[in-house]
Amino acid sequence: MLSAICGGRRGHGDETSPLLLFPRLLYYSKFPLCLSTLIKLVFVFETLQNSFSLSLSLHSVDMACQDNLVVKQIMDLYNQISNLESLKPSKNVDTLFGQLVSTCLPTDTNIDVKKIHDEKVKDMRSHLIKLCGEAEGYLEQHFSKIIGSFEDNPLNHLHIFPYYNNYLKLSKLEFDLLAQHTSHVPSKIAFIGSGPMPLTSIVLAKFHLPNTTIHNFDIDSQANTLASNIVSRDPDLSKRMVFHTTDVLNATEGLDQYDVVFLAALVGMDKESKVKAIEHLEKHMAPGAVLMLRSAHGLRAFLYPIVDSCDLKGFEVLTIYHPSDDVVNSVVIARKLGGSSEARSSQIGRCVVMPCNCSKVHAIMNNRGMKKGLIEEFSAIE
Repeated sequence: MLSAICGGRRGHGDETSPLLLFPRLLYYSKFPLCLSTLIKLVFVFETLQNSFSLSLSLHSVDMACQDNLVVKQIMDLYNQISNLESLKPSKNVDTLFGQLVSTCLPTDTNIDVKKIHDEKVKDMRSHLIKLCGEAEGYLEQHFSKIIGSFEDNPLNHLHIFPYYNNYLKLSKLEFDLLAQHTSHVPSKIAFIGSGPMPLTSIVLAKFHLPNTTIHNFDIDSQANTLASNIVSRDPDLSKRMVFHTTDVLNATEGLDQYDVVFLAALVGMDKESKVKAIEHLEKHMAPGAVLMLRSAHGLRAFLYPIVDSCDLKGFEVLTIYHPSDDVVNSVVIARKLGGSSEARSSQIGRCVVMPCNCSKVHAIMNNRGMKKGLIEEFSAIE
């Protein structure tokens, strides 16, 4: 009788609520119940219902407390980092940022930074992203000088960089995803915000795109000098890696010559400047060209800016992937729409979530053993 009453369901928040089971008990009971017995049963079931509701409430409170505790940990680390005299590589800097990244890596959280209304937390996040960008710049500069100082080919020493393996994973993932949305191998790629250690460009050119020319754009001339020095002694990449010192907003002529444009995560440290950079690229990229962006999801959005689908006016958003392993950045792939103003205006103000058509991508991830390390948000049907 118990299985008939419960209907085989035993989960929080479903029809096994004790008060809902009371009518079933009466229905399935084979014996007549007197009034006093009914009153006792009602009392028992009300007590069970209160315990059941309390259990659900405690579960919700526990999750909220865990999330609040994580945010508090991030704020504590932010306070320590913001009080550092310098963000250049040192034992203390490396330790604090290592703890910060470890705290922000977990994906089993309900935290969505876009839904945080606490102005103190929002301001902290904005400043923390800038601090992370500054520290990342110093780290790349530091190791670019070390790697570039080797007398032989500096590319043989890239493994010295602490996050080299992460770049290998991320670049391979981006290449695999790109291959699903392009009908030909790109002959020219632009990377906006390449920095002093242009690892994405190097890994793509060296391991995945052996015949592609990659143009690297950075606003910092010193960064380009260091980056150029790393590839200058390589007989292949020295010919296929080109460096331009300019602001992305000043890069106009020639952007329509690239099959693919990468926009680095730290180009546009806040929403306004990120959208401004995207709008500029939309004006000057060729119709049909692919825009590859890096975003962040969940707690990782305390480290990097978020790119939403509604930020990509004039583009068809093809895929957004959220890694759940030690690769921090999400990957966003979009295609520049045709020259029709009607097509562009149809996207204004829309954040589109499209159905999934990702069997091919999943097959690739299965072959590489990476499917468990990814969370797919959406993928366009082609």
